Parts: sequence; C-alpha cells; structure tokens
Amino acid sequence: MNQQLAGFAPAPVAARMENHGNHMLKVAMQTGNDLLARVGSMVAYEGFVQYEPNPPAVRQIAKGWMTGEGAPLMKCSGDGLLYLSDYGANVVVINLNGDAISVNATNLLAFDAHLTWGVERVKGLAKFAGQGLWNTKISGQGWVALTSRGKPIVVDCGGGEDETYVDPDALVAWSPNLKVKGKRSFKAQSLIGRGSGEAFQMAFSGQGIVVVQPSEDSTDRLRVRG
Repeated sequence: MNQQLAGFAPAPVAARMENHGNHMLKVAMQTGNDLLARVGSMVAYEGFVQYEPNPPAVRQIAKGWMTGEGAPLMKCSGDGLLYLSDYGANVVVINLNGDAISVNATNLLAFDAHLTWGVERVKGLAKFAGQGLWNTKISGQGWVALTSRGKPIVVDCGGGEDETYVDPDALVAWSPNLKVKGKRSFKAQSLIGRGSGEAFQMAFSGQGIVVVQPSEDSTDRLRVRG
C-alpha cells in the first residue's frame, strides 16, 4: 500500500511557495519569515508552526473588510512545511519581484507577511455592483498564492486603447496600473453572469494583465472559511 501511495508524497522543497498538485499550496516556513493566510485554509503541517487569527496589524489594515466579501487572515509563524487549500480550488503561485498585483479579496489564499499590502474598494463599480468590490493590493519582493475556481486564463490587455471586459464574479486579479471602469449591458444580460438583474462588466485598459477564473458563480464570493 505504501508503494501505491508514494506518488502522492510531496516533492523536495525548491521554493518558499509551491503547488502540490493543482489544489494545494506548500509553504516552506522559516522563523522570522511569517505568512499571512486565509483563516481556515490550513489542511496539514510538519514541524512547529503557530497561528494567530486576525492579528492586530491585519485588523488595522483590513478594517474595510466589513461586508462579508473580504478574506479574514491569520498569521502563521515557525519552522516546517505548511499546506493550505480552499475548498479544492486551483492554487496559483506568484513570485513578486518588486511588482504589484491587485487581488479579489475572496481569491487571496496566502502571502508573505513582509510584503506591502492594503485593502481598497474598486472605484467606479458601486453603482453597478451594489456595495462594490474589494481588492487587496500587494507589492514588493515575495510570494503570493491565489485561488481560482478552475484553471484560470491570463489575459494580456496589450497596452492599447481597446478594453478587456470581465464578469466581476469571474475576476481573480489584475495589474494595479490598469484603468478600471464599470459598464452596464442590457443586450448581454442573457450571455454574461448568472444573476437575474442587469448584466454589467468590468472594463480594463492599459498595460497589464487580468486573471479570470472559469466560474462566475457569485456565491463563491460570499463564502468565508471559519
């Protein structure tokens, strides 16, 4: 039996963050290099790892997460290997090399605690999406892990005048320097999204990328792990 299960054993550590399959994140924990992760995302760990849910620093920065759309965070510290997942969603690992990324709060799984981050409401969308949409802007040198309901697609906006349109419920992340605006579409109502109201999209333009997941189910956006 052990031989049959050997193929599922984790590979030797090669980086701070790595995928174990498509749906699990492996983090190499080291003392002094803390991690911020979605509350309830820990599925296993090896070694000595401690957890502090919603630490004071997070409460201060993320006080805008008041609508249920946010991602309550815990601080993870110690030495060992930490495994995280979020209801079997695909995990996407990004190594920021002095870059920045804006992440839909519900698609944020984990990131290095030393990175610069903040919570913002996406401007120009409140009149289209009710309470609007929260995003987390993360920048610096370090690692970020995102989740996607299925294998995502990365769209290059190309830097021209043409706009890229995305269903807000399918949006995962985007380059912070992109211009964002909302667009209401009556004709596309039966083609985009699954809601019963007017169809609306987010329009991106400029130089950068947009990460889109194949699921546009808005109930994913409201689910928070305990």
